[in-house]
Amino acid sequence: MTALADAIWEALPADAAPERFAERRGFLLGHVEPGARILDLGCGAGEFSTALAAAGLQPIGVDVAAEALRRAAARAPELDLRLWRAGEPLPLDDASVDTVWAGEVIEHVVDVAPWLSEVRRVLCPRGTLLLTTPHHGPLTLLRLAISPRRFAAHFEPRSDHVRFFSPRTLRALLHDLGFDVAQLRVRHATIFVRAVRG
Repeated sequence: MTALADAIWEALPADAAPERFAERRGFLLGHVEPGARILDLGCGAGEFSTALAAAGLQPIGVDVAAEALRRAAARAPELDLRLWRAGEPLPLDDASVDTVWAGEVIEHVVDVAPWLSEVRRVLCPRGTLLLTTPHHGPLTLLRLAISPRRFAAHFEPRSDHVRFFSPRTLRALLHDLGFDVAQLRVRHATIFVRAVRG
């Protein structure tokens, strides 16, 4: 997975910006406590970690792609950045962070159960998971089905999106893996979730 992730990152322009960055940053910063220790899981080039640090928080950026971490370190050398190697536990201690931020990450995860179990392990008791992911409810799929070209592009088999969630399926998954969903909303074809480690 690391080789694929690095290849994807190497193909991205250096000035690429996260989709709907301002909206997602607002969601993230609106749900964290001052001084909190936050895992930016799938930190990419460090845009959210940099925003968290600027807000006085303690981000730890983790990614599976060395190229992403190289870009993040170039953006903000003071960040705490860590590589997560395939098959290994997250490079953090048990119950060591107050919040986990996973913005547009879970749809790239092949096996979400062990991934969420690791998220739960590193969260403090009653810690918060904040995540966003593309919405794939019936209306979204209907809009895609109207245009065969858009449907084919969206579900391109070589895409790095391997999971597709609706609010119902995401809520059920989180519940099954020990999270209490406190907030779930859809905006601009994105699911925004705030869940608490049960």
